[in-house]
Amino acid sequence: MTQPYRDAQHVTTYASTCWPGLEFRYDPGQYHIRMAAPLPLTTISSAPYAGGQTLADHIVNVYVHKDYNHEDPIQHLQSEIAAWGYPLPSTIGLLTAAKLTHASIAEAEGDEARIVVCTTAGTSNAARAGRARPTFAAYEAGTINTIVAIDGRLAPAALVGAVITATEAKAAALQDLGIADPENGDGATGTTTDTVVVAVSQDARYDAVHRYAGSATTLGNLLGRLVYDTVYEAVRTQGES
Repeated sequence: MTQPYRDAQHVTTYASTCWPGLEFRYDPGQYHIRMAAPLPLTTISSAPYAGGQTLADHIVNVYVHKDYNHEDPIQHLQSEIAAWGYPLPSTIGLLTAAKLTHASIAEAEGDEARIVVCTTAGTSNAARAGRARPTFAAYEAGTINTIVAIDGRLAPAALVGAVITATEAKAAALQDLGIADPENGDGATGTTTDTVVVAVSQDARYDAVHRYAGSATTLGNLLGRLVYDTVYEAVRTQGES
């Protein structure tokens, strides 16, 4: 687990040690972190740009001010992605009001899979799911954004299961940090604007196909621990310079 951009004044690249060719590049001048993969990844996400299910080899996490209120955030992201020279058909775009410099990255190799996780986080709009609260219809910038990159083969059910496990791990980290929903004081399970991306190589060189990704599976347990660690570190340090 590391925060490679804490003191970054220039473009800084984090190259994965367990998955050669996968990298995260932070550009302080253009206010984004870009993940690039060595091959197209099968993805499922709640991202505002190219969310849902798609193939992608780039994922961009873009910083915006906490008062961001663009009338068309999807068009805004599309324009930025094109201006930076990333391929529009294979790029997923996220928005965040959290500090990119405090992004936390963790990686590990496990049972027929290698996993790399990157999280940016802030909790000013922490919330507990399942409680009545003021709601809104407009899209706002994400506050806890987690990218889970998996080099391995997952069945469709495991892909969805990975989203569930990542979300549970995020909620567990917030609970252990004592983060509360300011509306009611209850323990927060996330924030009102979180985003998660699960991106899988589906590389045929792996013999095994993971059918499930719950927290008691080898895949889900490793994924959950990496997400927990990155959320915990990014949230714990959010107030630091």
